[in-house]
Amino acid sequence: MNAALRRMGYAKEEATAHGFRSSASTILNERGFNPDVIEAALAHQDEDDVRRAYNRARYLQERTKLMQDWADLLDEFRKLSLKNVA
Repeated sequence: MNAALRRMGYAKEEATAHGFRSSASTILNERGFNPDVIEAALAHQDEDDVRRAYNRARYLQERTKLMQDWADLLDEFRKLSLKNVA
């Protein structure tokens, strides 16, 4: 993702993949999502190798709702952006 950002003309001081993850975490926490679900959605993995290998459905329903809400929010951002261009 960082390489794609550079090809679009963003310098590393302007935008990074980790910056997008940080923004997502902040926004989702402010919207009241369970912090454990947010961490799971951001693929912050369990340190226990065995647990990580076998627990692939962790928070599946909550993560599904989180991702749909995130997609809806991004759609709203896009609509606002298009209105400001027109």
